[in-house]
Amino acid sequence: MMMVVSREDAAAPRALSICAPITTASRGSAYEVELPSRPFLRARSYANIQGLQAIQHHELQGPIGIFHGKVMGQIREAIAYTFDINPHG
Repeated sequence: MMMVVSREDAAAPRALSICAPITTASRGSAYEVELPSRPFLRARSYANIQGLQAIQHHELQGPIGIFHGKVMGQIREAIAYTFDINPHG
């Protein structure tokens, strides 16, 4: 299972989405974000930001669910950490 973490862009030059794998294994690292419980997640789950990959739009199936708010902020923070981006200058 994958989680789309890239922005929606109808004018993007390629039909790609950046996705993070969802896993039930956690190593307790800053590259992982614990996901809140949802009916489509059978166990405690984590977005593995270190495993980001581009997926062609025609390969995507779903969506089966959506995340908002705090967890998406944590995803953005983990992406910034992964790429050593300091959003505050």
